[in-house]
Amino acid sequence: MRAGQARMAIDCGSASTTAVLAWPDGYWTPLLFGGEPELPSAVLLPPEGDTLTGHQAWQAAVSAPDRFIPAPRQSPEQHLSIAGQQVEVVDLVAATLRRVAAHAQGTVGSPLQDVRLVVPAGWGPRRRTWLRHAAHRAGLPQPRLVEAPVAVAGHLLATGVQPPVGAFIVVCDVGAGAEVSVVRRGPAGFEVLATLSDPAAGGTAIDDALAATLTAASPPQGDGQRWALAASVRAAKQALADRAAVTVPLPDASAVVLTAGLLEQAAQPVLQRVAKLTTEAIAAAEVSVQDLAGVYCVGGVARLPLLQKALTAALPLTPIVVAEPASAAVRGAADVGAVDAAAAAVPAEGEPVPPVRRAAGIAVPGFASLGLISQFLLTAEWHGALMYRQAWLNWGELAIAAVFAMIASLGAGTVLASALAARPTTPVSPGSQIGTGILASASLAVAVAGMYAVVGSLYIGQPVNGFLRWALLPVAPVAAAAAVMALVAARQWRIPQGGWSRLLAFPTGSVVTAGLGMLLIQYSVTADRWPNMVLWIDIAGRVGGLLLGVGTVMAVVSQPVLRLILGAPLAVIAAALVSWPATGMLGAIYAVAVAVWWLRQLWTRLLRPHTPVRLAG
Repeated sequence: MRAGQARMAIDCGSASTTAVLAWPDGYWTPLLFGGEPELPSAVLLPPEGDTLTGHQAWQAAVSAPDRFIPAPRQSPEQHLSIAGQQVEVVDLVAATLRRVAAHAQGTVGSPLQDVRLVVPAGWGPRRRTWLRHAAHRAGLPQPRLVEAPVAVAGHLLATGVQPPVGAFIVVCDVGAGAEVSVVRRGPAGFEVLATLSDPAAGGTAIDDALAATLTAASPPQGDGQRWALAASVRAAKQALADRAAVTVPLPDASAVVLTAGLLEQAAQPVLQRVAKLTTEAIAAAEVSVQDLAGVYCVGGVARLPLLQKALTAALPLTPIVVAEPASAAVRGAADVGAVDAAAAAVPAEGEPVPPVRRAAGIAVPGFASLGLISQFLLTAEWHGALMYRQAWLNWGELAIAAVFAMIASLGAGTVLASALAARPTTPVSPGSQIGTGILASASLAVAVAGMYAVVGSLYIGQPVNGFLRWALLPVAPVAAAAAVMALVAARQWRIPQGGWSRLLAFPTGSVVTAGLGMLLIQYSVTADRWPNMVLWIDIAGRVGGLLLGVGTVMAVVSQPVLRLILGAPLAVIAAALVSWPATGMLGAIYAVAVAVWWLRQLWTRLLRPHTPVRLAG
């Protein structure tokens, strides 16, 4: 007996089921059924006695074809009528899982507590819950579900394939049917970007085409002969993986020779559909083929060189057939805990922003905020009598100063996360560190904006209400977006491409342009208008309006052409609006642009692109 609690992973496919036992010391072993690692998923319900599974079910199918179900993993809502008896599909799958569980318990010598089940990436909550029910009826503990492409990616890591963080790979899983998934390696593990499936593009379709070709002159009579022929064709197809020809017995007691040429003729339409499915999945993930780190083939059909040939013809890179492709997913699922730990050791930053750019992204808005708030306080204009003096304030400058404080603080979010991680406390996940850092940064920015308001109120000597309104409202949408980002990071639902520091890096050019523009605007409305300075002061104000308009467009639009098209009219409008009454409106416009930038980052970088696209072929 080995030390430590064993864990078991099961891949209950449509045509066959594989299972693996693994121990904490890294040792693992496949479960063998009759000396073979693959147990047919077929079941047969006899008139009396226990349900037959695996090879026994196939053997009995000839004499009781009406009680035979070759692929019991069907729709959860479906009820089958077997020899006049209504049977739930979940009970059929549970029969195979029960046999696997009994075999595993006999091998380990004690009940298993850690069970993982491989599921297709395209399955939704309803089918996943249905599989959990099947496991429960089989006597298994509550299983952990692992998506097949994620399990395969974990197996690749365990076997030495090391795609960099941020890389994309394609997992082409062709068993009884086909499922093609585009997977990205993030700092905390792998995630599925898109998956497409087609049950008619796999081994079952190839077997049917072969059977029709071989028995064109003498079709099988009845279901019994049909199941016998299907078993012979399936075995012959697998044997052709390393042979030139095999003999296939037919139901009428004759035999035919199956060659690689006949197999290619029958399989070509099916495998071409798999190739098309692969290109469609890549397109659905919005990934360029040139960005792929590799295409990996798994599943029983991957043993056939024809699959690699079909994919090579459709893609500009050579696909790789994983060693022992039929068990790649289940082995990856068995090791998934260790793989996750290794992935979690990768810094949660992903691909970091260069240090100089990161420092500029924090320092530039930080100093710009201090400069604007200083000018706001020191250049306030007073009007009225001594006892009834009223300050004319550039509320737009206060709003932009608060917004710049928020940009600087969030730019330092990952730095704060690193500082939190360095504390000698109980270790937490990198996602929790990042989430805490983002939340702390947003809270700091709100506190700074509130401080600007209170200090301004005390310095100017006016009620604090207006100061709070213009300091806090402009940063509220950004603070809300940051709170959602912190939640996503802490829960590790999504990891932005390029890492969190890139997500939080606001365009420095927009800060410089808008900050300089507001400085010039404030100068133009507060400077002493000597006769020989009026023209210069007015020009400075118009230039400031132009710069603020350009900075606003730079925050909203990233494409140079669109910046040019939108920037020119907005800059002219902003320049025309420069005046005391319009300063608040100009600041509000820029604050809205910054909020739009952060909300777009939240949607496009965290929510929309990384949501798996699950389409059934």
